[in-house]
Amino acid sequence: MPTTPEEPDERAQTRLAERETVRLPIQRRSTRGRPPGRRPARRAPLILAATVTTLWAAVVTLVPTLVVVWLLHAVDSSGAPLMQILRVGAAGWLLAHWVALDTGIGPLSLAPLGLTAVAVWRVYRAGVHTARAVGARARQPGGAWSPWPAARAAGCIAVVYGLLGAIVAIVAGHKGVDVSVVGAGFTFAGFGLLAGGLGAFVEARAIARLAGRLPGVLRDATRTGAVAALLILGAGAAVAGMAIAVSASDAGQIIDDYHTGVAGQVGLVVLCGFYIPDVAAWSASYLVGPGFNIGAETTISAAEVSMGRLPAVPLLAGLPSTPATGWAPLLLGLPLAAALVAGWLLARRSLRSDTGRGWLPLLGAAALAGPVAGLLLGLMSVAASGSVGAGGLEVVGPRAGEVAFVAMLMVTIGTVLATAATKIALRVRQGSP
Repeated sequence: MPTTPEEPDERAQTRLAERETVRLPIQRRSTRGRPPGRRPARRAPLILAATVTTLWAAVVTLVPTLVVVWLLHAVDSSGAPLMQILRVGAAGWLLAHWVALDTGIGPLSLAPLGLTAVAVWRVYRAGVHTARAVGARARQPGGAWSPWPAARAAGCIAVVYGLLGAIVAIVAGHKGVDVSVVGAGFTFAGFGLLAGGLGAFVEARAIARLAGRLPGVLRDATRTGAVAALLILGAGAAVAGMAIAVSASDAGQIIDDYHTGVAGQVGLVVLCGFYIPDVAAWSASYLVGPGFNIGAETTISAAEVSMGRLPAVPLLAGLPSTPATGWAPLLLGLPLAAALVAGWLLARRSLRSDTGRGWLPLLGAAALAGPVAGLLLGLMSVAASGSVGAGGLEVVGPRAGEVAFVAMLMVTIGTVLATAATKIALRVRQGSP
């Protein structure tokens, strides 16, 4: 039977379509996840990324310390030797990481928490950038997510930061200042592991995955307790700032007594600024109730004030000289007010959620917020404690255990009351026409 001219063309087109159908899945599998013709991006070596990001974090925090030391020495017309500035600045940088110094005036271990906060932030960002450079967020070839890339990034940052701490301890150690090189290395390694590891796991979405698996009660309690603790610390900072402002003339006289000139005064003010978070924690402990100590002879609390020998520091000009009287006791209600605000926010957040919260989960979260806030304030009190030399000043800072216990009780009571009252009020408002 003769064929028409169209038949060969139709058969050829059919065979071509069958070949394309077979090739298409193979081509899609080979180019999935990237544009055709482009090779996958090469990741940076882990040790290189960790070294670069950690060194940059150290430079960002070490340079301001050296500048402050240079300003404090600028009063000397002959100028301080460069090596002396490096050694004193290195000692201050170690102190910001809770590395104790044994000096001629006694042990020094009170960390400038303002500089410590900057160091935590920069090492955290080093963890984020290191994890991003090695692709810690990407899934493994099998399609499952693995925490090991972020863990390796945190470990490398800890090793590099620990080596930096040991090297800086060698530089800081000289006649009159004794620093444990091994202790500094391990302290810096732990610092880098915690701060850098947090940044690496946040970048890898591990924290979000963990938070998603926690019960809603624990998530709400953690958030509410953290809010209450931050509000109490903020109230402490505001009260301390107000007290220093009222005693501004005394603080200015203390600065003038140093006879450091303009540059030295700037350096002294910046140095005091590094210790503002410490003073905020002391003031928060005063508002909570237990108070704080400045050496063996000075005890400051709302019920008792015992003044002894104090160092000439402008930040101490606003210390109260008598127990709280008159309108001052009203300030002691600020921690309870902070707890009420945190409970109010918890109830409103629960109402705005899609599923809402029943009475039992809501009150459970409010009750658990107290231990969370107490733990955070206790840790802050420990961080703001230390020694500033011999002669009765070996113990300086809040009474951490008492602060944590009293804050736990106050926040628990305040959040439970505010949460219950807010939920009832919102339900009544919604039910009214």
